This record gives sequence, C-alpha cells and structure tokens, in this order.
Amino acid sequence: VQLVESGGGLVQAGGSLTLSCAASGRPFSNLAMGWLRQAPGKERELIAAISRNGDSTYYPDSSVKGRFTISRDNAKNTLILQMTSLNAEDTAVYYCAAGLAAPSIRLTSRRQYTWWGQGTQVTVSS
Repeated sequence: VQLVESGGGLVQAGGSLTLSCAASGRPFSNLAMGWLRQAPGKERELIAAISRNGDSTYYPDSSVKGRFTISRDNAKNTLILQMTSLNAEDTAVYYCAAGLAAPSIRLTSRRQYTWWGQGTQVTVSS
C-alpha cells in the first residue's frame, strides 16, 4: 500500500487546513485508516481514526475533538482530515496510516497500523 499525504503548509493561528491522503496498491475500502502526528521532540500520536466503511470514527486526543474531522471517500481512494481553529500546539508532521480490520472497526493504537505515508508538515504561526 502506498500512501501520499498532501495539503500541509503554514497557517495562522485560528485558521483552517485540509489534509488529503491518496492511497493505492490495495482496495481502499479494505483499509482502516488513521491520521497521526509527531511534534518536535514528541512521540508520534494517533489523533483520528476511521473504519473501512466510514461509519465509525475515533478521536483519542481531546485537544482535537470538535476541531478536527476525519472522513474518507472510498470511490476516490482518499482520506481527509479537516482541521479548524488551529493553534501553535497543532504544529507537527502529519501522517496518514492504514491497516487491516473488519468493516466497522477503527484501529485505535499506533501499533495496529501497517502502512504509513511520508508525512506532511503543518506549521501554525501564532
């Protein structure tokens, strides 16, 4: 599976950004997906997950709940992360990841993801 993120960049605090992840190499609808991020000096953390059919989502990080929305378009083999009300603490490299799971299951641990993108930098200026 190949995953390619796009949409990162520099944004002012309070602004919005939408990240995309294009997947190939395996039927996208067979993949549970997630977004993770890694800030400087910190571990990579899961911030959003979505089931194969998109009917179940998970946001383990309370700091992004209500601000970030994960979604997917199985017809376009694309994973999306909509980010609003960005602040300096959101500055990180954002990674798209994929793993195998039953249709309605989200992958809730970083270790459950098998395939990873190269990441896209998001920088929020205050």
